[in-house]
Amino acid sequence: MNNKGFFKTFRIIAILEGISFLLILFVSMPLKYLFDMPQLTFPLGMVHGFLFIAYVILTFLGKMIERWSIKVTAIIFVASFIPFGTFYIEKKYLQD
Repeated sequence: MNNKGFFKTFRIIAILEGISFLLILFVSMPLKYLFDMPQLTFPLGMVHGFLFIAYVILTFLGKMIERWSIKVTAIIFVASFIPFGTFYIEKKYLQD
């Protein structure tokens, strides 16, 4: 995979991971805890888990491929735990 393909893949995963995180926080959890409707929690959690793992793997691949510093790698990694964080990363670090 060339660098352009890497960035394109990482951008897609970052956006999807961010969307899945927001869906869990603002749709699935309120439905589960406020309306006693836990049906979305498991499937959304599975999708988010897969996307999160892909994001983490791509973060460390980016460290190797792009020779990101430890600081940049840490910022990209920590952003996955912050709502809207992956959208910031996509705009700031994943442009080819």
